[in-house]
Amino acid sequence: MNICEQCGYHLKMSSSDRIELLIDPGTWDPMDEDMVSLDPIEFHSEEEPYKDRIDSYQRKTGLTEAVQTGIGQLNGIPVAIGVMDFQFMGGSMGSVVGEKITRLIEHAANQI
Repeated sequence: MNICEQCGYHLKMSSSDRIELLIDPGTWDPMDEDMVSLDPIEFHSEEEPYKDRIDSYQRKTGLTEAVQTGIGQLNGIPVAIGVMDFQFMGGSMGSVVGEKITRLIEHAANQI
């Protein structure tokens, strides 16, 4: 569970590891995996261009964005979850993250 047995410290866990821990095997169905951030205003920080930073984190983490969203089952109960990944730009919330979370909520609300 990524908790130090001696001191109780919670170790880092990727979003993929969290999903694997929570969701019943074989039930995970990711949503909107093809959505990626663009840079329409050509944002530049002092470090490097935003698009270059996104590309770097995509290569580093294997993710397209800072959140994974999808549906699955938790102990046999259907759930819709979004899991942020701190390894992707510190879990930074850009427009795609907000859109993915909104779509997840709308999908879950329509299933009731």
